[in-house]
Amino acid sequence: MPSPTPVKSGHFSVEGHRLAYEIYGDAGVPCVLVHGILLDSRLNRDLALRFAEQGYQVALLDLLGHGRSAKSHDPKEHRVDFYADQLLALMDHLGWERALIGGISLGSITAITAAAKAPERVHGLFLEMPVMEWSAPWAAVILAPMLIATRYGQPLYRRFAHWLSRRRRPRTDWVASGMNALSNDPKVVAAILHGVLVGPMVPPVAARRTLTMPTLIVGHWGDKLHEYRDARALAMQMPNARLISARHILELRTRPQRLWPKIESFLQTVRSSAEAPAPARRTARKRSTRRTS
Repeated sequence: MPSPTPVKSGHFSVEGHRLAYEIYGDAGVPCVLVHGILLDSRLNRDLALRFAEQGYQVALLDLLGHGRSAKSHDPKEHRVDFYADQLLALMDHLGWERALIGGISLGSITAITAAAKAPERVHGLFLEMPVMEWSAPWAAVILAPMLIATRYGQPLYRRFAHWLSRRRRPRTDWVASGMNALSNDPKVVAAILHGVLVGPMVPPVAARRTLTMPTLIVGHWGDKLHEYRDARALAMQMPNARLISARHILELRTRPQRLWPKIESFLQTVRSSAEAPAPARRTARKRSTRRTS
């Protein structure tokens, strides 16, 4: 019987904000996974355990305003490019020079942005349901009502959030993560939605085409917030990207068996590359062939 994966948690500071994280595994190729908008690290716990079994040490980050991290009411602090800085700062805190990075939805575009900022620090990208050009109009349509409700209906929303915060969390992590999202302070929810919607969402296409690290993209048909056309376009733009299709938004969380062999193969490829010894540097100069008199 395999021994259970060790799990520990910690905090670090970025720009005066205290951010929380969890670590799965004592050793292995470094990996950082990031949750979706308003959710938290619980969403990725099952994936972290699976990745750890494949030889990775996995960090799950709670972005600013999410989960157990500090809260901010300022929309200017909830831009995707600032979230990418938080991901890279976690790697600095953990002493990780390079890592496989990724996440779901907001987490995936945070990882793409971090890779564009510091490609030399990325072994590979695991991108689940990226939100880009085709999804952006629908993101505004879908998220705007919640922004309005939390901005202008705070007394009512706060009573609902307080009631939900007192309910027992189920053992199913993705359900518990959703309950945590809806239990957040309405001022924080409004700031997150406002900041993400008005800030830069993803690097430009020219920058995406320069990202040559191995990349696995998980797309799915079925909801407008995560348009399959975005996943397909990204796979065509990035030189070493591969696209796999989920049947629905929760397949990887509820029934991962069909998708897992392809993900496992990708993880093995990235791990092999990360663990390969760096080519030895040539220290001796070439012997000169020029004749002297």
